[in-house]
Amino acid sequence: MTENLLEVRGLTKHFMLDNDTVSRMAGKTRTLKAVDGINFFIKRGETLGLVGESGCGKSTTARLITRLVEPTSGEVMLKGENILDHSRSQMQEVRKMVQLVFQDPYSSLNPRKTIMQILSRPLEVHNLANTWSEKRHRVRELLGLVGLAEEHADRYPHEFSGGQRQRIAIARALAVSPELIIGDEPVSALDVSIQAQVLNLFRDLQEQFKLTYLFIAHDLSVIRHISDRVAVMYVGKIVEAGDVKDIFERPQHPYTKALLQAVPEADPSKPPPHLVLQGEVATPIDPPPGCRLCNRCPIADDHCAKVAPDLRDTGNGRYVACHKV
Repeated sequence: MTENLLEVRGLTKHFMLDNDTVSRMAGKTRTLKAVDGINFFIKRGETLGLVGESGCGKSTTARLITRLVEPTSGEVMLKGENILDHSRSQMQEVRKMVQLVFQDPYSSLNPRKTIMQILSRPLEVHNLANTWSEKRHRVRELLGLVGLAEEHADRYPHEFSGGQRQRIAIARALAVSPELIIGDEPVSALDVSIQAQVLNLFRDLQEQFKLTYLFIAHDLSVIRHISDRVAVMYVGKIVEAGDVKDIFERPQHPYTKALLQAVPEADPSKPPPHLVLQGEVATPIDPPPGCRLCNRCPIADDHCAKVAPDLRDTGNGRYVACHKV
């Protein structure tokens, strides 16, 4: 049995822009490199936090892993098998093992369905419950797991708060007893006080069911609270990965350092952080051949602008994509 539950190799998604006949004939098509050859792994039972600013490709990565969006190239190895080679019927079995919790609890639940209908649907699709009593019993269990009452099953999504809706979304993900849950910024739409409750729920469920998480967020405090390891993403590339304590206390990549320094201090007597990076974020549309950060990086040279660095092991499980580190 492989130690890694999930291993992503060279995962790539390019979107063609201006791909009409006239643009193609004129040679003016453009390519948006949303995810550009990323590599990472997740061990069984751990939480990998994927962090980066908006638009860097985090959510696209989640959709590529679940094949809601088909990759341009690469491999997604789940329990040693490349699921990108699977047929539709095989993917149905995969989706019993891998479930998504989406960002917005207000749009991820069908407003015309009761909670009973929403939570029993995965059971029907995967033939996990056939009779009404079996479905009702399982839905009652799921609601209890996420801290909701049995009578909530007959209500509609609009009758719940945002935090309660996200608990229902988590219950739906648990319905098929998955091994891996991907949280695509699952607490970013919630109030701060509710975020802590939902994060603690994620941790309790992980301990109870031996779950593995890929937890996507742009909030560093959330990532630090829930993750065992962290991967930092910038404009479609993973630039650094490692143990959560190492990343937060001893960052190596210039972008990771800048990301951590940008976190505001609660103490007003302390001076504002010195911003390491200047200039605009690089565009993922036809990016230059070198490092995506070189136009903003204080230590970049001509080589950085010409040759893209590979993500390499620098020791003790730390991976960094930088020529200077």
